[in-house]
Amino acid sequence: MDSQFLVEGLRRNLINLSELARQLQPQLETDLWKPVGQAAVVMALRRVTKRLPAVDRPAAAPGQKTGELTTRTDLSEYTYRHSDTLAAGHRQLLERMAVMDSAFVMVTRGVNELMVICNRSAQPVVEEVFAGQCLRARQDGLTALTLHFNGGQRCGPGIYQSILSQLAWEQIQLVNLICTYTELTLLMEPGQTAAAYTLLAQTQA
Repeated sequence: MDSQFLVEGLRRNLINLSELARQLQPQLETDLWKPVGQAAVVMALRRVTKRLPAVDRPAAAPGQKTGELTTRTDLSEYTYRHSDTLAAGHRQLLERMAVMDSAFVMVTRGVNELMVICNRSAQPVVEEVFAGQCLRARQDGLTALTLHFNGGQRCGPGIYQSILSQLAWEQIQLVNLICTYTELTLLMEPGQTAAAYTLLAQTQA
């Protein structure tokens, strides 16, 4: 029950119970302080599986559909370590972006890091204003898919979980995600974009 993907696999009979039992056996023997036969573990897994309710593929949350899904390509993500001068660079970046019509930039400040996501035209400015900062990571050539909600939908239970579950079920890997009041932006590598767009477009239609 610690892994929802494992539970889902058992529900759908996708998991080899003998192999799962072999992997669980050492931990069970440690927990129970005695030898445990693999056949006994298989039988226990079969009983557990029969008690699991049948559940279809993760569905979109009610009220999620708005028909709005936008895409941005060729983005870069910079992650800088916090410093005493980082805030000044942040302010300078926003001031310079205000007069650049073609620029796209998103800034998120964490406890120990600051992350900047920008398009190609904004890269020189980002690198200039943060030139003296400690760059912890950089990733280029990313795509952002943004889903739009209204305020009421955002407050619904499971709205984000339902979206992320569908992506995980299709093995779509995310680089990052950014939430605002009415938007959820998913950042991913180009190879993941087509599958993610198709899946999200189906939920938004």
